[in-house]
Amino acid sequence: MRANSSYLALGLIAAGVGAWAANDGSATEQLDAPAVGAGCARQFERAQRVDMESFRDYDAETFRAGHISGTVTIFASGAARYGIDAVMEALRSHFENREAVWAWTEKYRVVDGCKTAFILYETTYDIPSNGYHQRALTGVTYTYQRGKWLAVADSGTLLPN
Repeated sequence: MRANSSYLALGLIAAGVGAWAANDGSATEQLDAPAVGAGCARQFERAQRVDMESFRDYDAETFRAGHISGTVTIFASGAARYGIDAVMEALRSHFENREAVWAWTEKYRVVDGCKTAFILYETTYDIPSNGYHQRALTGVTYTYQRGKWLAVADSGTLLPN
C-alpha cells in the first residue's frame, strides 16, 4: 500500500509539472501579468497625455514622434489623411500659427494590456482671432510597439455647438 501511495504522489507531481509545462507562460510571467498590465496602463496614461498636450502646446516634433508612420487621421469635417507626413502637412497651420485653443475631456478609455488602447474625448478647437469654434468627439487608437505607445488612428465627429 505504501508503494502505491508513493507512485500516486509521483504521478500527481508529474501531472502537475506536465500541466505547468503545457501552459502558455511561465509561473513568473503569470504572477507578473497584473503588474505588467498596470505598468502598461500607467505608461499609456503618460503617452496619451503627451499626445494631447503636444498638440495643445504646438510641439510638432513630439506630436509626430507619438504616431506610427502609417497613422490615419479622419478630421471632424470628414477629410482623411494617411501617413504621418500627410497628417503633419494638414496640421501645419495649427503648429505654425500657434493661436488655436485645444481642450479635451476624457469620456471613455480601454487599455488591453500592452497591446492596444482606445480613448474617446470630447474636444473643442477654438481660434479666437477669427471666431472659429468646433466641438467634436475625438477617438484615438493606440498600439504598443517596441516598448512605447503610439497613435495609430484618430477620428473626429462634429458635435453641435
